[in-house]
Amino acid sequence: MAKSAQNTEELVYLPLGGAGEIGMNLYLYGLGPPDRRQWLMVDLGVTFPGEYEPGVDIIMPETRFIEEERSQLAGIVLTHAHEDHFGAVIDLWPDLGAPIYATPFTATLLKTKLAEFGGNQSLPIHEVELGARFQVGSFDLEFVTMAHSIPEPNALAIRTPAGMVVHTGDWKLDPDPVVGAPSDEKRLKELGDEGVDVLICDSTNVFRDGISPSEAEVARSLTEIIRAAKYRVAVTTFASNVARILSVARATKEADRHLVVVGRAMLRIIQVARETGKLPKDFRFHEQNEFGYLPREDVVLLCTGSQGESRAALARVSEDQHPHVALAPRDIVVFSSRTIPGNEKAVGRVQNALAAQGIELVTDNEALVHVTGHPRRGELAAIYKWTRPKSVIPMHGEVRHLEEHARYALANGIEQALPARNGDVIRLLPGPPKKIDEAPAGRVYRDGDLIIEFDDDSVRERRKLSYVGLVLVAIALSRKGELLADPNVALDGVPREDEDGNELELRVMNAVEGAIESIPRTRRKDPELVREASRRAARAAVGEIWGKRPICKVLVTVL
Repeated sequence: MAKSAQNTEELVYLPLGGAGEIGMNLYLYGLGPPDRRQWLMVDLGVTFPGEYEPGVDIIMPETRFIEEERSQLAGIVLTHAHEDHFGAVIDLWPDLGAPIYATPFTATLLKTKLAEFGGNQSLPIHEVELGARFQVGSFDLEFVTMAHSIPEPNALAIRTPAGMVVHTGDWKLDPDPVVGAPSDEKRLKELGDEGVDVLICDSTNVFRDGISPSEAEVARSLTEIIRAAKYRVAVTTFASNVARILSVARATKEADRHLVVVGRAMLRIIQVARETGKLPKDFRFHEQNEFGYLPREDVVLLCTGSQGESRAALARVSEDQHPHVALAPRDIVVFSSRTIPGNEKAVGRVQNALAAQGIELVTDNEALVHVTGHPRRGELAAIYKWTRPKSVIPMHGEVRHLEEHARYALANGIEQALPARNGDVIRLLPGPPKKIDEAPAGRVYRDGDLIIEFDDDSVRERRKLSYVGLVLVAIALSRKGELLADPNVALDGVPREDEDGNELELRVMNAVEGAIESIPRTRRKDPELVREASRRAARAAVGEIWGKRPICKVLVTVL
């Protein structure tokens, strides 16, 4: 794209999620002078809680910055339908209010989720054809087909008066992705001929050499495993991997077996894939309530739960708690997935529970049952060669991935490479990329039906409760400050007895009574003074015996 020497339009890049972590992707592009930029949002995803966020349902990026600029937000463009790229749309859209643009599969899946979880909410979803060029505000955009582990992943060419940026989204090179087309090498080269100023690029697999294996190779491996099995085979994978679903179905048919699908998310994806032509209309399977009627040696089970999710199908099967599905010794469970960092313990629990039942496990350590959806170093080198960018900005990765990607880009002849992090305002054009400002960036939680702040006291207290438990004391005082009855004590998550078998409740009760009696009678009329003295005494009594100081709550009633 030709650029005028007099053009003073400035193009900036601001990641609010996905630059410093894997997941929770949210990337902003701003065009114009600092005091009146128009903004484009690319993706709006989630990440999932770990042990540090007990009880939290999902984690989403903080959008305070762009909420304050919402009148200048031209649109939200979704590159694909993975939860870490579109999972926060339903929750956060009301504070943003911008039109949403997506290709058919992503748009249909978002509408399906909205019907299930969005209540009466209605979203302005604009369906854009694959490979289309379209306008969003001042941004001239083009979807470029890529390969990944879900249908219709897209790179985004962003043309502006300042120059052109290519935002890769999640991608890999795969000559046979089973569902959908390979990454569009021809179009990427044409963009390179047109002139790519900046490549904003996936960094997830930057530490791995070579080229990722093809999805078709996994299909062949799964076919061999299913054909050779004597008894049931259960395959668990990411529900969004339609190519893997189709490969399992084809392998099942080739082995003359029956496919049983278990798991709400898997059924939802199959429905959307049928509607959008990613699976054939005659895609056949049995539902879970038919499982018990099928001969053991004729069954292939396709189920959710590859990440050890406690409510997913496989976890319930591993605990023999599923209402319709059970496995037996010498059945096989194939983990056709990779374990997302942070999920190792959950996956390990499920695998150990299955192994304890005598079930054989096959993971990607034993066979080629999973391939990545992200580019290795050889693929990164290829996209540099095709697009020939002046600069590379690494995205979609932890800090170590971003730093390594920048080093790798420079080693491959890229003039500039800048590893931006969440909250960094990077001027992309004109001139070489440069950090010029910072914006607020963080995370919020969906906790039940509420959206709460990252530092909300409830989560912090819940986290502490998981380590030290709770002591609850109820005290009844007369208006003269006299105890009307023995204090009531309840312990949650605290040992009931000391090492000699003495009850802790009694020790706490005595400590509280002693603390109250130590207060001069004239001052016992002050409920706050009694409450704090009792709290300190109860906490100290437990701490002396247990070595841990629990959360302690004291309720004082004056009658």
